[in-house]
Amino acid sequence: MTTNAAEPAAEPPQRARRRTPAGAAVLRPDVTEAIRAAVFEELAAVGYARMSIEGIARRAGVGKTAVYRRWRSKLHLVLDVVSAMAVLGLPAPDTGSLEGDLRLLYEVTSRALRHPVASQIIPDLQAEAARNPEIAEAFQKALRDGQEGVASKVIAAATARGELTPDLDPDLALDLISGPLYWRSVVIRSPKPPKGYLEKLARATAGALKALWGGRGGAGGRSGCGSG
Repeated sequence: MTTNAAEPAAEPPQRARRRTPAGAAVLRPDVTEAIRAAVFEELAAVGYARMSIEGIARRAGVGKTAVYRRWRSKLHLVLDVVSAMAVLGLPAPDTGSLEGDLRLLYEVTSRALRHPVASQIIPDLQAEAARNPEIAEAFQKALRDGQEGVASKVIAAATARGELTPDLDPDLALDLISGPLYWRSVVIRSPKPPKGYLEKLARATAGALKALWGGRGGAGGRSGCGSG
């Protein structure tokens, strides 16, 4: 009797195993990436308020069900895409000096912020974040984590070279590194920086960091703060 009861129960797992490949095929990574790309394009074209699942699906070349299988609403889709910005981040520069690393970081960041899609999406999400705490949290995390990941590598490299001391304040250092460029590019939305601006910004930021936490290899370190 026990044997007979056990035999029928063996069939459902077999059927489940046969259905698994079909489900995996529906959630293909290339379709997911196409949808994410469509979100960026749709945000840039119409903004968050007018963006719709229908428009995203149409732009991605998929059905609405393909979107809803992955995200249950427009909000969750945008939160996921915005959060993914932090994972992508920026390439960590490695020029051999703090000022050189900052100069390269600023050049790459400045180009990214001036990209037509980013220049449309970021202000729109900032406005939406003022009305939606969930978007505000995800947006701030994406921007901060993306910059923090790169800035921490710049700081770690400078510390290893002796340009900065290990006891620096990471939050203040991040503010010094990222604040000026984001203020200019995101808040006041100025056009392309004038010639020489990024070079001067890198020199000034490196000087400020060394003035606060200058190490054995950094001119203008603590020992020289009071001179002049």
